[in-house]
Amino acid sequence: MLQKGDKKLIGAWTFYDLANSVYPLVITTAVFPLYYGAVTGGTGATVSIFGQELMNTELYTYTLSISFLMVAFISPILSSIADYMGNKKRFMQFFLYLGSFSVMALYFFDSIERLWVGITFSILASIGFWGSLVFYNAYLPEVAHPKDQDSVSAKGFIKGYLGSIFLLLFILTMIMMPHWYGFIPEPLKEGESAPSIVFRLSFVIVGLWWMGFSQYTLYHLPYNMHKRKPKKDFIFKGYRELRQVLRELKNQYTLKIFLISFFLFSAGVQTIIVLAGKFGDEELGLPTTNLIITILLVQLVAVAGAYLFSKISKKLGNITTLKITLVIWIVITFAAYLLPGQSPNVDLYFYILGGFLGLVLGATQTISRSTYSKLMPEETVDTATYFSFYDVTEKIAIVMGTVIFGILVGITKSMRISVLVLAIFFFAGFIVLFFMKSTKHVK
Repeated sequence: MLQKGDKKLIGAWTFYDLANSVYPLVITTAVFPLYYGAVTGGTGATVSIFGQELMNTELYTYTLSISFLMVAFISPILSSIADYMGNKKRFMQFFLYLGSFSVMALYFFDSIERLWVGITFSILASIGFWGSLVFYNAYLPEVAHPKDQDSVSAKGFIKGYLGSIFLLLFILTMIMMPHWYGFIPEPLKEGESAPSIVFRLSFVIVGLWWMGFSQYTLYHLPYNMHKRKPKKDFIFKGYRELRQVLRELKNQYTLKIFLISFFLFSAGVQTIIVLAGKFGDEELGLPTTNLIITILLVQLVAVAGAYLFSKISKKLGNITTLKITLVIWIVITFAAYLLPGQSPNVDLYFYILGGFLGLVLGATQTISRSTYSKLMPEETVDTATYFSFYDVTEKIAIVMGTVIFGILVGITKSMRISVLVLAIFFFAGFIVLFFMKSTKHVK
C-alpha cells in the first residue's frame, strides 16, 4: 500500500479531479442548462409540473436545490458507514457510478414530454457527483501532509480544469461543426442550431469520461487505512457525530469562524457556478457558442488563478488570500448586475467578466478545502465525518443560495436582482473572516 505523502498516491488522488470535473463544467454549467432551456421553450417560458406552472429557470434552480438538499441529508449517514466500516473507497465508487450513469441517462431527455427524465437524472447525477466528493475530500489528510495540502489541493483542481477544458473543446466542435461528425450534411447557417442528438451524445461522453478516468484513482487509493472493523448501530451515528463535531466547535474558535464564513460565501460561489450560463443565455441573449467559449475562458483562467493564489497564500496566508478573492467576487456580482444586455459589445464584456470569475473560482475552492483540512484537530481519525460536516455546510448553503435565486427569478421575472443579492453573501463572509485567529498551520 502506498504511504501518506507518496507522489504516486497524491497523483492518483488528484486524478479524480480530472475524472469528475467534466460533470460540473459540461453538465451543470455549460451544455445541459442551455439544452434544458431550449427543450423547455426558451427564455421566459413556463412549464407545468405537479399541477404547478413555473418559469423554466425557476424549476431548474429548484431542481438543483433538491439535489443538494438530498446530499446534505444522506451524506452524514454515508460518511458514518464509511468511517465505521473503513471503506470510503467503496462508497466513493458507488456514487461516482451513480453520477456517471445518470449523466448518460440524460440522453433520453429529448422533448418537453420527457421533462421528468431531465429532472430525475439531473438530480441523481448531482447526488452522485457531490456524494463522491464527500469521500474524495476525506482522503486529503490521508494522502498528503498538512504542509503539502494547499499545493496538492491546487494540483487536483488544475488537473480537473485542464481535463474538462479539453473535453468541452471537443464538445464545442460538435456543436459548432456538427457536419464534421456526420450529424448534418452541410455547415450550419447563421442562427441555426446543432441538432438535439449532438447535445444528448455529449452527455454520454461526459459519463464515460467520468467513469473511465476514475479507475486509476480507485486502483491506488487505500482501503481501510485505519484497519477498522464494522461496529453495531453505526448507520445513524453520522448524525450523532455531526452533533459531536458541532459541540467540539465550541472549543475550536478558529474553525467555527471559518465555517460560518465558508457557509456564507459558498451560497454565492456555487450558485454563480451553476447558473452563470443561464444568466448569459437569458439576460444577455448570447448565442450558445459564445456562452461555451466564455465558460472555456473561465476554466483556462481558473487554472492560472488556482496556481497564482496558492502562491499568494504561502506569502500572505490563507485567510488574507480568501479575503482578496471575496472582494473580487463582490465586484463580479455588481458588474454582472450592471452588464448592458443590449450593447453590441456585450459578448466582450461577458468575456472580461468571465476572466475575473475564473481568476477567483479555482482559488476560492482550493484554499477553502485546504484551509478546512489544516484547521481540523490533528488527532482526528474520522476524517470523513469532519469532511461530511464541511460538505453538509456547503450543500445547505447552496440550497439557500439557489432557493433564494429561484424565488427572486419567479417574483421579478429576471435574474439580475438575484445575482445582485448574492453580493450580500460574499460581503458577509468577508466580514466574518476578520474574526479569525491565526494557528500554526493557517494565518
